[in-house]
Amino acid sequence: MWRAVRIAILLIILIVAAGVTWGDRLRTTSWTDTLWIGVFPVDGDGRAATGRYIAGLGRERLAEIEAFFRREAGAFGVAIDRPVRVELYPPVTRPPPRLDPEAGSLGHVWWSLRMRYYTWRMAGDALADVRIFVIYHDPQQTRAVPHSLGLQKGLLGVVYAYAARDMDEANNIVIAHEVLHTLGATDKYDPATGQPRFPEGYAEPDAEPRHPQRLAEVMAGRTALSPTAAEMPANLAEVVVGPATAAEINWTE
Repeated sequence: MWRAVRIAILLIILIVAAGVTWGDRLRTTSWTDTLWIGVFPVDGDGRAATGRYIAGLGRERLAEIEAFFRREAGAFGVAIDRPVRVELYPPVTRPPPRLDPEAGSLGHVWWSLRMRYYTWRMAGDALADVRIFVIYHDPQQTRAVPHSLGLQKGLLGVVYAYAARDMDEANNIVIAHEVLHTLGATDKYDPATGQPRFPEGYAEPDAEPRHPQRLAEVMAGRTALSPTAAEMPANLAEVVVGPATAAEINWTE
């Protein structure tokens, strides 16, 4: 009897979770109302330079992200004038849980649950549809950061970024990429090489000659210079949303 009760409770939890996820999906990709993106800075290394950078952050430093979504949504005929609103929230004092690079499927599920609990504790009362925790590091101390992540289930993301003014535009590209993950967009690069996948990872797949590409597809993350070489775009002005990504986030049928 108790086994049947436990199974019934688990089924109810799964049904409720599925319903919440489905509702979030409809709400965040209907594009009838402005989507509110909350950015929460996190000090990732405790260094003085990182603290000064975070203290000097202002919402205007994220305006490029809003402009990118407005431009790209308009290119696909999305009627809303302001597809996303990006708000900067006060810094979060505790860093989010780390995902072990070697974690298997169960490890990813456990991390996802911990992230959702962390988000509820740290930013549960924030008026935002999507919550992005940006963990800043002093580039003089940290040359490489972990891979950023965006979760559609939970509408949250973790971005590893650099605490330097000359890295703001690169940071904004990563934030936009992870926001799109939360909306259902998938990566469009080869995980083994980092090279954009043809054709969906190319900004202009019909270009002649095909290489070098002039722009980067946002979910590919890099501009293809040749079949085996690519480079990071300088800013979001050099990035576009491709047709495959637009379909995934409901900008097209």
